[in-house]
Amino acid sequence: MKPHSRLFIKTSLALALTTGLSCFSSWTQAQTFPSKTLTIVVPTAPGGANDAMARIIAQGLSTKLGQSVVVDNRAGANGAIACEFVARATPDGHTILFGYIATHGINPALQKLKYDPSTDFEAIGLVANSPTLLVTTMGLNVKTPKELIALINSKPGTMSYASAGKGTAPHLAGELFKLATGVDLVHVPYKGSAPAVVDTIGGTTQVMFPSLFTAYPQVKAGKLRALAIAGEKRSSVMPEIPTLTELGVPNVNISQWYGLFAPAKTPKNVITLLNKELNEVLSDKANEKRIEDQGAEVETSTPQALADLVKKEVVRWRSVVSAAKITAD
Repeated sequence: MKPHSRLFIKTSLALALTTGLSCFSSWTQAQTFPSKTLTIVVPTAPGGANDAMARIIAQGLSTKLGQSVVVDNRAGANGAIACEFVARATPDGHTILFGYIATHGINPALQKLKYDPSTDFEAIGLVANSPTLLVTTMGLNVKTPKELIALINSKPGTMSYASAGKGTAPHLAGELFKLATGVDLVHVPYKGSAPAVVDTIGGTTQVMFPSLFTAYPQVKAGKLRALAIAGEKRSSVMPEIPTLTELGVPNVNISQWYGLFAPAKTPKNVITLLNKELNEVLSDKANEKRIEDQGAEVETSTPQALADLVKKEVVRWRSVVSAAKITAD
């Protein structure tokens, strides 16, 4: 046998052995999963909507998987800090991200990220969907979106809308509303939803586009007035609230979705198992009720469906950011 032939055979065998060991390692991980405590990393501080849903999921998965599941809050940079942490974690399924529209849809259009939402994660599945509301302070003498638009146009540049911060879903929803209607409404960013809601209730800012999850308690308590849902359909949580499209204001559709993600290269068997158990947790009527009580609607999916959604969202929000001329700080 010629020397170069022997070298080719040795190289081929080495490559096959390496590939086989890699596959065996992934198979072994999948077969022994979970082997320790799981961590769900939440990109926001404790006590908020994301944290509340993540804890419902953590409790359910712990029961299903027979392992402890803890929540680790890593707030900052509109979710980018938590995302980078999970993207660099060991891809064995024990570290999971509670991602959402800002972390995997909006951030790529506004930040120079150290992670790629489309390639640095394995999508596990959707958790819930919280429609965006158009709300106003109770002191504002308007009952419909068209009345609000007329009022803003009567004194352009003097009315404002609050958001949870630059680049958050409530901010982008406000910009969509401005693009669709042409109104001159000033953006006032806050450090989180709580102070934004407080100032809108108090009238410091007059308008807000929070998730139904965030606004639901204040609307039910009569502290904020809900004019419409900025989505394609009415919410089962508040079916009496019409959509903007129904009321003659189209093209303002923003769905604040939430989902679970694992680091890229997590074994497929692990992703499949996590998706199955997640969907079973969400199918539990008690868990569904707990999520609905907060103003969100359970929504499940396959891993591929969530991955496809992320790709579409990245393209969409880059277009919106460009059209609205929003720049990074």
